[in-house]
Amino acid sequence: MEKELGPEGLDRTLGPISIIALGVGGIIGAGAFVLTGVAAASFAGPSISLSFLIAGMACLLAGLCYAEYAAMLPVAGSAYSYVTFTMGRFAGWLVGWILILDYLVVCSLIAVGWSAYTGAFLSDTGHPLPARWSAPPIAYDAATGFGLSGAVINLPAMLLILLVATVLAGGLRKSVAFNWVVAGLKVGAIALFVLFGAARIDLSNWQPFVPPNGGSFGSFGWSGVVRGAAVVFVAFLGFDAVSTTAQEAKNPQRTMPIAILGALGVVTLIYVALSLVMTGLSPYRELGVANPLNVALVHGGPTLAWLRPVLSLTTIIGLASGVMVVLLGQSRIFLAMSRDRLLPVPFGELDPKTRTPVKGVKLIAAIAMALAGLFPVHLLGEIIAIGTLLAFAIVCVGIVVLRRTRPDLPRPFRTPLSPLVPLAGAAWCVVLMTFLPGVTWVAFLLWLGGGVAVYFTYSRPRAMRGGA
Repeated sequence: MEKELGPEGLDRTLGPISIIALGVGGIIGAGAFVLTGVAAASFAGPSISLSFLIAGMACLLAGLCYAEYAAMLPVAGSAYSYVTFTMGRFAGWLVGWILILDYLVVCSLIAVGWSAYTGAFLSDTGHPLPARWSAPPIAYDAATGFGLSGAVINLPAMLLILLVATVLAGGLRKSVAFNWVVAGLKVGAIALFVLFGAARIDLSNWQPFVPPNGGSFGSFGWSGVVRGAAVVFVAFLGFDAVSTTAQEAKNPQRTMPIAILGALGVVTLIYVALSLVMTGLSPYRELGVANPLNVALVHGGPTLAWLRPVLSLTTIIGLASGVMVVLLGQSRIFLAMSRDRLLPVPFGELDPKTRTPVKGVKLIAAIAMALAGLFPVHLLGEIIAIGTLLAFAIVCVGIVVLRRTRPDLPRPFRTPLSPLVPLAGAAWCVVLMTFLPGVTWVAFLLWLGGGVAVYFTYSRPRAMRGGA
């Protein structure tokens, strides 16, 4: 039987359940196993569960807009392709440039978390990793700035990205089969953590549920709850990666809305339950590490000791699938931007055997390996959030623009209550952006400025003359 191919030559092999599994497997990663503890310890305390609800509502509004776009324009490239179609090449480039940063850093963030859980698992078995070779050499503190940690490099994090990139380069069909297994393992491990951990919750750890403000904006109190929502917003980035598979989906007009909204709903409920149990087991200030669930189980006492190796082993496998989905999504964005002549031609080439953009995967993996090997988890997490929020806000605005400029386009799925829902989604994302720390804004504006320079010196001239 001949394979069904999308318009860019990618295999159409994915149904709605497969894409939901891909989404759950990709979304449940750094957010559940890493960022939850960092945000609780630094910003929100036990009320991190409220932060996930706030972030989840923003994602729901943005997800409805993504669903309309994905059903109407089932193409690779996700938000980049949507914004380019709606607002033109320059706006699309800016969104693509933002997503390049987001996907690169989130891939590194997940790998750093994986390294920490791997180290905890091996320590429990009596075979600890050498600290100098399993931690980032660069340290960062908001009060003192950058410094050196004494470590050489986070080698396990780098090796994970290399391994996953090798699997992904072998073809999407094998990768999806791998993800089916991993998504089930992750959800099963979290279910065990929630069910058994709930029985050991110490209610005193929830007192006060919203810790009083520490004297500065965003440091606990209600401003900390909202800042926590902005930081953990990146925990939902995987649903953007779901939409990048539109050209590999069977019947994408029906499949993509179901997959995006289904994955988002499942994951939001999981995050809320997980964060409640985690902060109920452990004092929140002790959770600011790359493996917070392990710390929570230690506080749960000897009756939960059996769950620690189970959770660590499952997390080790599960975070690997998160890296896979992020590399998958980023490579498809590279593919779309290359075919629009904004990036070099090789990123638009598919391997004739595997039908995957192997060169894009290799470059992304190489850069992500460097970031994962050098930088700490909390710094990586804050860098991603602002770009993700801005990209989602632009997508929401794009729905309003496209309804006015192209009302004739067939829309198999329509965002309800437009323009109210899209504008509310954009506003929600922008408000969350304002709660992020100043250093995050500085880093993001520098990256954005670099993107503008690249566009006008390389990408725009190349696109205008038809590529090279």
